[in-house]
This record gives sequence, structure tokens and C-alpha cells, in this order.
Amino acid sequence: MKDEMKDFYHYLKVERGLSDNTLQSYQRDLKHYFLFLTENQKLDNWRSVTRNHIMQYLYELNDQGKSSATLARNLSSIRLFHQFLVREYQLGTDASLHIETPKKERKLPKVLSSKEVDLLLSLDEKDHLAVRNKAMLEMLYATGLRVSELLSLKLSDVHLTMGFVRCFGKGSKERIVPLGNMAKDSVEKYIMTSRSSLLKKKKTDALFINHHGNPLSRQGFWKILKAIAREAGIEKVITPHTLRHSFATHLLENGADLRSVQEMLGHSDISTTQIYTHVTKARLKDIYQAYHPRA
Repeated sequence: MKDEMKDFYHYLKVERGLSDNTLQSYQRDLKHYFLFLTENQKLDNWRSVTRNHIMQYLYELNDQGKSSATLARNLSSIRLFHQFLVREYQLGTDASLHIETPKKERKLPKVLSSKEVDLLLSLDEKDHLAVRNKAMLEMLYATGLRVSELLSLKLSDVHLTMGFVRCFGKGSKERIVPLGNMAKDSVEKYIMTSRSSLLKKKKTDALFINHHGNPLSRQGFWKILKAIAREAGIEKVITPHTLRHSFATHLLENGADLRSVQEMLGHSDISTTQIYTHVTKARLKDIYQAYHPRA
């Protein structure tokens, strides 16, 4: 049974050209699946696997408290593997057919209030690093960029006179996002007064750099954000994505249309953006419960 799995991993890497991270994800899923079949169900060949075995495996994952998203991902890995077995080893019927994918739970993203955003962005620009930090946070909140998009920006991607930033999102799709005046002023200040000092005679076209003059990493940004939030007295758990969620939610709360927000976020499917309409409804309900005398 292991030989077929090795052939499958080779197929994913060579023919499908999957990245190492994606390949490792498939390997993790199928390793647990393999152990369940061989140790729990005492199977010794793939021809013996039935739909019922796969269903029992999914039930076991569910009993272990795995999320519906994890179940859906595991089933996707199992399906692809069984399709491979049918195609390459003429295994007959695909045992994974007609198994319904568990519906993913849609957790509402956590967002900051306007007051919390003001607290976060009111940091003291006491030195070159603080000026850079202010510019990064202002840009994140003003544009809704993903952190990976923010940190991959080049100097040439920022057009301050025209008031927009060009970024490349998932699938290297290019999009243009407007840059508000406050963010524009902060980024301009950083470029004009602090970036050259941080460079320390090094050469890079990366917009945001660390104190060694190298492009800033995601881990570095994460530490900076946590420290600033702590100093601002914000008790909520803030992740780099929190500002992106806040950007979208605040736009919709103030009357922006969903299609425009979708375009600015770089979502290929508007259903992904619609989660923020649920956030605004939930926030309205909380406000009603808090302030209406007969709520």
C-alpha cells in the first residue's frame, strides 16, 4: 500500500508541480488515513477500501474534535488519491465517490472598532523605526492589503502623487488600490526621512525594511504589531489580518458597495467578501441590544 502512496506523491510533485508545503499537507492527511486503514481496520490493500471505511475515518476525525474545514481538506486529499488509484492502478470503483463534503463553519472575522484603530495608529513617531511602523499600519488599514502583499511592495509600486498602490495578490494577480491622504502622508514621511537611514548603505527595492537594511519578514511584522497593540492598551488579540478585516468592515458600514470592496481586497469570488456583510449585521445587532431600551 505504501508503494502506491509514494507513486502518488511523485505524481503530485512532478506532474502536478505542487509546492513542498502543499505536498506535505497531502502527506500528513494520507499518513493518518493509511494508519487508520491498516491498524484500525486491518486492511492490507487498496482494493479492499470501501465507502464505509472512508466514512468511518471521517467520523473518527469528527470525534477527535476536528473542524469541518479539516474534515473537508482530508476528504479532498482522499478523493484525489483514490482517483489516482483508479486511473493508474485500474482499481475499479472509486470508493470516495458520492461522499458529501462537510460544510465549513464560517467564523466571523474579528475586527477593531474605529476607536481601537485610532489608538493603534496614534503611535509616537519617536525614531526611524516608529516612522516606518506608522507607515506600515496606516497603509494596511487604508488599503486592506494582505501582509504578504504589504511586505512584497517595491518602491516603484507606490504612486503617492496619484494616490494609489499597486500590488500582486494570490495567483500573482495585479490590482490597484487607492491610498488615503493619511496613509499617503505617513508613507511619504517614511520614504523621505527614515528609509535611507535604515538602509545603511545596502541596496534593495523593497519598500519596508528592517533595522539591518533588509526586507522586513512576516515574523518581524507580527512582533511589531503585537508590541504596538500592547502599548496602545488594546486587549483584543490582533493578527496582521485584523486590519484587513477592519478595512473591509468599516467600508461597508459607511456605505461602500460590495463589488468595490471585493475589488480592493482582491477576492476572485464575491461570496468571500460577503462574510463582511455578516460582520456588519452582527455589529448592528450588538449596538441595538446595548442601546435600545426594549431590546
